[in-house]
Amino acid sequence: MGSIPSDDKYPLGFKALDENSLVEYIKSAPQIVSALGGDLNELSIKEVGDGNLNFVYIVVGPSGSVVVKQALPYIRCVGESWPLSKERAFFEMLTLKRHGALCPTHVPEVYYFDRAMAIIAMRYLKPPYVILRKGLIAGIEYPLLAQHMSEYMARTLFFTSLLYCSAKDHRNSVAKFLGNVEQCGLTELVVFSDPYRLSSSNRWSSPYLDTDVQSIREDIHLKLEVAQLKSLFCERAQALIHGDLHTGSIMVTENSTQVIDPEFSFYGPMGFDIGALLGNFILAYFAQDGHADESNDRQVYKQWILNTIEDTWNLFHDKFVSLWNENNHISGEAYPADVFNTPQLNILAQNKYMQDLFHDSLGFAAAKMIRRIVGIAHVEDFESIHNVQKRAYCEQRSLQFAKMLMKTRNKFESATQLVSAILQT
Repeated sequence: MGSIPSDDKYPLGFKALDENSLVEYIKSAPQIVSALGGDLNELSIKEVGDGNLNFVYIVVGPSGSVVVKQALPYIRCVGESWPLSKERAFFEMLTLKRHGALCPTHVPEVYYFDRAMAIIAMRYLKPPYVILRKGLIAGIEYPLLAQHMSEYMARTLFFTSLLYCSAKDHRNSVAKFLGNVEQCGLTELVVFSDPYRLSSSNRWSSPYLDTDVQSIREDIHLKLEVAQLKSLFCERAQALIHGDLHTGSIMVTENSTQVIDPEFSFYGPMGFDIGALLGNFILAYFAQDGHADESNDRQVYKQWILNTIEDTWNLFHDKFVSLWNENNHISGEAYPADVFNTPQLNILAQNKYMQDLFHDSLGFAAAKMIRRIVGIAHVEDFESIHNVQKRAYCEQRSLQFAKMLMKTRNKFESATQLVSAILQT
């Protein structure tokens, strides 16, 4: 787990907890005690944080269970040489509660929050819940995944946008999240900048991808496109987005889907969430050849992933537009009902809005794919392919597709065309 910083090094009484000190902390937090059923005898505590930033503890007692997550004042996978505000826990808590109110079926309940200690206690998604990424690597089908994720994205994005909110309320909400600036800055660095230049943080499957990486740094068209996407990310406060909606931030069973870890949340472009999810699905698709063996060539599963990509967008589109139609008399000020006062005008506005959102999503999907192959933080989909040459082959195909997608995203008119393009790569 690494060394624990002393609490005199950080302000506001912060102390990074370990398995032992967490027990004493829990005793001082009645809400956590209540979530554990009031029985603190024989607690089992296990640190399971396999991400890049935080400590995550599963706490199980005789009468209940809880997850305790603590944000560290630095990037865990790098160390104290890369400081990062622990205030991200505050914004994560706000988003879990806001998104949870809007879509309670797919967001775990928050029991407790301590701002000074950067601690969130929430529902433990116990087995058979698994991280979606691990399920995709294992080749497991989740028949309700597209249905659930489209519902989550449609509700959280629509109800925090100007399609539903007044301009005043929207601006007040945007202002509340402006403090999560370090998380936004980290995204801007590792997604939109570092992969396109020399950076000590970048890594890739060398020497197999050396030429590909050099090509990205020299691709003027690609750099112009990613600059547009970065501007969109920085400038457009469209809705309260999760900010890191990849397959490692989703817990699943065959019948349930739960979205976790919105510590990168802020008011940004809707397409960044949609694109992150679609991009990770596409990465999972291209990784399947690296996980195939004589007993399973993964072809059937690859088709299921393609179906999930298409269904996720199509279902999201329909649900989002339905919410728009159902709430067009509310105070949303983007398209006032007394201005867009005919069915024909509404349809034109919706078609334009959704087409633009689709193109934004494809661009962000491409950016997320590229950073996961040549940037600082990679994905287990590829990293778990032990044959380096086979892994590099899968990564090269992903890069080839991502570069094409970023440059030509505005030519795509449907998810069906997107799937056809993946098949042709």
